[in-house]
Amino acid sequence: MPPRFSDGISAPRIAVSGRELPLSRIVSRTMHPDEGYHDHAGTVMVIAWGQFMDHDYTLTGTPLDPLNRNDPEECCSRPPHLKNPYCNEIRIPEDDYFYRLFNVRCMDFVRAFPAVRPGCRLGSRIPFNLLTGVLDGNTVYGITENFSRKLRSGYGGLLRMNPVFNEYGLKDLLPLKLDIPDEGCTRPNKSMYCFEAGEIRVNEQLVLTCMHTLVAREHNRIAKILTRINPHWDDETLFQESRRIVIAEIQHITYNEFLPILLGKDVMEKFGLLLEKNVYWDGYDPTVNPGVIDAFAAAAFRFGHSLLPTAVERWSKAHKFIASKRLSDLIRRPYDLYRAGVLDEYFMGLMNQVAQAMDDSITQEVTNHLFKKVGAKFGMDLVSFNMQRGREFGIPSYMDFRKYCGLPEAKTFDELFGSMPNETIGRYSSIFEHPADVDLWSGGVSERPLPGSMLGPTFACVIATQFSHSRRGDRFWYELPNQPSSFTLDQLNEIRKTKLAKMICDNTDLIDTIQIYPMVLPDHEINPRVPCRSGVLPSIDLSKWAEFPTSHSTQYRLVEERLLDVPGRPANADTVRDHYEKQDALRIFFESINGIASYLGITRK
Repeated sequence: MPPRFSDGISAPRIAVSGRELPLSRIVSRTMHPDEGYHDHAGTVMVIAWGQFMDHDYTLTGTPLDPLNRNDPEECCSRPPHLKNPYCNEIRIPEDDYFYRLFNVRCMDFVRAFPAVRPGCRLGSRIPFNLLTGVLDGNTVYGITENFSRKLRSGYGGLLRMNPVFNEYGLKDLLPLKLDIPDEGCTRPNKSMYCFEAGEIRVNEQLVLTCMHTLVAREHNRIAKILTRINPHWDDETLFQESRRIVIAEIQHITYNEFLPILLGKDVMEKFGLLLEKNVYWDGYDPTVNPGVIDAFAAAAFRFGHSLLPTAVERWSKAHKFIASKRLSDLIRRPYDLYRAGVLDEYFMGLMNQVAQAMDDSITQEVTNHLFKKVGAKFGMDLVSFNMQRGREFGIPSYMDFRKYCGLPEAKTFDELFGSMPNETIGRYSSIFEHPADVDLWSGGVSERPLPGSMLGPTFACVIATQFSHSRRGDRFWYELPNQPSSFTLDQLNEIRKTKLAKMICDNTDLIDTIQIYPMVLPDHEINPRVPCRSGVLPSIDLSKWAEFPTSHSTQYRLVEERLLDVPGRPANADTVRDHYEKQDALRIFFESINGIASYLGITRK
């Protein structure tokens, strides 16, 4: 659908009457109060995986403050002639129930950079996505070759990690973020550091940092096994093969565990999202653009904001509650992970804590306290950000998307009855002039969920459309045959054994029992807890990646033939063997030097 800019090119969306839309903060406080209902089955792991996925897809390019590159650029406190031209502040009304207590009348917000349009054609503004618009694990590996190199150890195909718990025999944490230590991070002092990973927002909240740590550990676990299976592989081969397997695991978990909970079987079937069982899937379509749809990035995939809990819980390995911390105290402060064993306790919490219900109720932890500074009494409002971002992207309204998805259009608020709670419709009519003015994010989270789904029909439609494009338009999709990147059928069937539960078992220290599907609460019949070592959670057999090199005698013969080609150099079996062994020793020596140099941050010329 074409964007709905008020001037057709760039100016943010306005009401159908031509007047201003209600302020973003008024929509936030009126439509999305903190009324804290819980879901019945979904765990906080749904949010954790959803955000991890979102950060694989989308990062809006905006002007960053020059000091520590945290967005948004300062707007509110500057005179007009010193403001960044992209400033689009969120105004806060005088009578705001919360912010008036602190005399806050404005929230910093900047517009996204405009991007080059497809084919360099002239036309309306489109937002700048800094990430690759396909599901390719850039949360783990980064999006440029240069940055990817920085994340690697340089030997054995491994990613750099921080062996902070070595003395306790516990697994590594992510490496320290040393280059711009305050970027995306609220540090209590100069000696405390956040973490570095493939995606810049790794420290945005502690649960997300846990997911990054888990998948980075999974990469190194696979690389070490492949080293034993194929000792002749060099660092580059080990890294790329491990990366290919981890990306396939991420894609499989997303479509096999995450999307069925989110969308339900009917929507999955309708949009062609069901995975094959033991054959290749040959559905690649070069005419499908897998890039991220603006409405998905700025509205639909932000559905998880409705599920956010007020506090994040830690549980013991015996599945008993230990403690909780307010969500706002964990945003940009992942330092709890420096305590031995705590990461496992957070994972136990993610699998045992119930998510909030998918509805129009949003916790005050993100509507009043987002990115709160240490010691401050207030922060920012995520819901206002969602509204402001959708409007400046020119995202069509909720009603436009209902029509696009084949749902009945409502010309009056009364016609919305049945699709969302009556009280919600009443509140909409109190602030909006017309149903066609309602913002997509706000209307989408307010809809009644479809049977067997967490989402209402409009968000289910937008999200399913995006994930359909992501599968059909990706030439490197893990199920495809006949591509240079394709797995053998044996390898593919091993990857199909992947389960998030097994990944958690393999890459934590203390967890020994887990429900088969961690995104759903345990249930004795449907989703039982099983021992990590049981056959119910099978391992991927990486011996299917074994590559048998030509025998030593064959290699000696090839070297002998090469040496015989050199004039004036006699060759016999001893000189050839000696030459071959020297080459081997040199290769191992240089791999070691590269590994040490990379660890010390030295570039070897």
